[in-house]
Amino acid sequence: MDISEKFKIKIFHMYGDKGLDWLDALPALLDEFTQCWSLTLKPPFEPFSYNYVLPAVTRDGRDVVLKTGFPDPELLTEIYALRHYAGQGSVQILESNPGNQIMLLERVKPGDVLLDLDDDDAMTLIAARVMQQLWKPIDPTDHFPASSTWMRTLDNIWPGSSPITQPLVEAAQRLKAALLKSETKTVLLHGDLHHWNILSAQRQPWLAVDPKGIVGDPVFDVGALLRNPVNRMLIMPDFKRSTLRRLDILAEVLGFERQRMLSWSFVQAILAAHWSYEINGDGWDAFAHAAQVFFDLLLD
Repeated sequence: MDISEKFKIKIFHMYGDKGLDWLDALPALLDEFTQCWSLTLKPPFEPFSYNYVLPAVTRDGRDVVLKTGFPDPELLTEIYALRHYAGQGSVQILESNPGNQIMLLERVKPGDVLLDLDDDDAMTLIAARVMQQLWKPIDPTDHFPASSTWMRTLDNIWPGSSPITQPLVEAAQRLKAALLKSETKTVLLHGDLHHWNILSAQRQPWLAVDPKGIVGDPVFDVGALLRNPVNRMLIMPDFKRSTLRRLDILAEVLGFERQRMLSWSFVQAILAAHWSYEINGDGWDAFAHAAQVFFDLLLD
């Protein structure tokens, strides 16, 4: 098994020596579950995020995907979320071992990302319909984190810790508190449903992948869609106008209030900018740009 130097560097940057220990143990882990699930492995998908994902074939010839990663609560909740969705609106989880944070998934084909459509109205409509399939009631005894837990980092952004202007940070902190206080319905959310996490498929036209698995207000899930595609936002000729058009479509399909969608999107964009700066040191400006647009629209 070949582990690229880029992946090793990324894992070390994120997790330090513990990450290198995990990489050393990775071949044995893959070998164990290759035998356990009777798989033939193929070269891994590239580029990686922070997970190791590779195609495989089962004994009966079915194309599947094997996914694992450095032990992390988000990978664990992804397993439980996919179990909960049971293939409705999402990729199916075929096998899993939460203790080792490894899972076997159906191979989504053709697997083109939603962004490839290059038609913003169509992409927004498809994303909204996928969201509706995913928002299922959750048993209070299930151990998924709440959106309020996710948003705690926002309260810890102090002057000088981030390049984001302090007035915007303070506005996001106030709005976050108001949004959480006014929640009337909570469901299991994807948590990161943007244009790269919705893939074309055969079993259903479009399926979500890589859920974070958090519990909260359904409107929360709109935020990731509105602030993406992040690599295009700074060069879009009129991001404000496209945002308004997206809000029109989402309000019609989902029945959400435009102000609440904008509010959650603004709050999350501030948090995404801070995380991007904190983890990568760059890339935060596109999220901050989106946050400023959302904030200006809230004031209009």
